[in-house]
Amino acid sequence: MLKPQDRLIFALDVADKAAALQLARELRDEVGMFKVGLELYLAAGPTLIQALIDQVPISPAKIFLDLKLYDIPATVLGTLRTIPPGLAFITIPSDQGPTGLQKIVAAAGSAYKILAVTVLTSVTATDLQALGYDRKFAADPSRLVLLRSQMAQAAGCHGVVCSGREVKQVKELCGPDFVTVCPGIRPAWAAVAGDDQQRIVTPFEAIKNGADYIVVGRPIRQAKDPAAAARRVVAEIAEGMA
Repeated sequence: MLKPQDRLIFALDVADKAAALQLARELRDEVGMFKVGLELYLAAGPTLIQALIDQVPISPAKIFLDLKLYDIPATVLGTLRTIPPGLAFITIPSDQGPTGLQKIVAAAGSAYKILAVTVLTSVTATDLQALGYDRKFAADPSRLVLLRSQMAQAAGCHGVVCSGREVKQVKELCGPDFVTVCPGIRPAWAAVAGDDQQRIVTPFEAIKNGADYIVVGRPIRQAKDPAAAARRVVAEIAEGMA
């Protein structure tokens, strides 16, 4: 049974290694996991992962590498070989389709836990319509999330990334053991200027709906006291679990 703190993933979305390491040290005892995304990974390089493990220090199992690796399976697999095994999760877009997902998951074996990204929380129904999706998916993005979640599960993925608005349906469709990670989390007490997230929920709502983990970045990172903000999020998680 995951504790409330275990369910909080903090997004290390900063542009340099020193800032990332400092935030990780400050929040090491407040959050369950750290997300390393594309911005930080490109700015700091692959050595950042080992630096987090050695210098903070944290367990590899507390690192979520969210690079959304999108290319032909052979290229994705080549990239995976450069990543230390034992990390919590690695993401690939569900746009790979069933064939690509199956090949990647099968080749990754037990070294990597793969999450398929369903539909980005910044994407709207209007975006899906402009991209040429069938009207039933453009009018209701949750239908596309569910389709891709079922496809990811059939391909052997450990779970999916989806919004907190869809997570209850994903759990009902795929079962309680299928891991769900929810970004687009916005506490009611944390305003984010120029926010690009669209399909958002509060920490309480996401956990109440069945999310295994939530990803929170700016509401904690931009707070005057990030550790205190993280504790507020954890308190909401506890309420949602109850």
